[in-house]
Amino acid sequence: MEYTIKKLGSLAGISTRTLRYYDEIGILKPARINSSGYRIYGEKEIDILQQILFYRELGVNLEDINKIITSPDFDEAATLKQHYNELLARRQQLDALIHNVEKTIFSKEGRIKMSDKEKFDGFKKKLVEDNENNYGKEIREKYGEEAVKKSNEQFMNMTQEQYDELQELGNEILETLKEAYKDGNPAGELGQKAAELHRKWITSWWGSYNAEAHANLTQMYVDDERFRAYYDKEQPGCAEFLRDAVKIYTEKN
Repeated sequence: MEYTIKKLGSLAGISTRTLRYYDEIGILKPARINSSGYRIYGEKEIDILQQILFYRELGVNLEDINKIITSPDFDEAATLKQHYNELLARRQQLDALIHNVEKTIFSKEGRIKMSDKEKFDGFKKKLVEDNENNYGKEIREKYGEEAVKKSNEQFMNMTQEQYDELQELGNEILETLKEAYKDGNPAGELGQKAAELHRKWITSWWGSYNAEAHANLTQMYVDDERFRAYYDKEQPGCAEFLRDAVKIYTEKN
């Protein structure tokens, strides 16, 4: 079956403007242009659009989607299974939050009594699962299944107070790093303070400290554009500066 751009937009729940843009950037070309000048899409294009929309729903940018679906190694069946598993993970996150909100409502109505830990559990679980979806593969490849499991357990067992302290420490790292970068010396007082604060931060996550793993982690911040963007968001170059400061720190300690 074939569809005009208007009918395909209606079928997929997206605008014709979006479909024209997909054509312009080359991620979804029509099967043909008819004699009236209308874009016509067939079954192949419908399948491609489905994949694009799946990935968009998962937060992948169009440039990366194009690389994925045009790769010679692209396996549609395997990709659908991946989508399925990621959607299940999202549903589990929502179920946990819904359950937490329900218990909170019951608590406010006086029907049950929630502990402080219970009030916090749903949000912690979502944070762990978000981290797993975003970075799980890379972290496991670098540190192994057992290390990731231990880190997640460490986080899930945190109290609200410990979590708040961890958030404050993370903000302090970014502020110190920004000032240290202006100073321009990773081995200087501010650079080493940033490295020390970062050591405390990862130890809170990991439950223990390993200097080699610390240095490897900050190298990953530089190599992986997602981590680099986080540390460079206010001052480009901070990810590399932190890596250099931590390298000096771990060699001295």
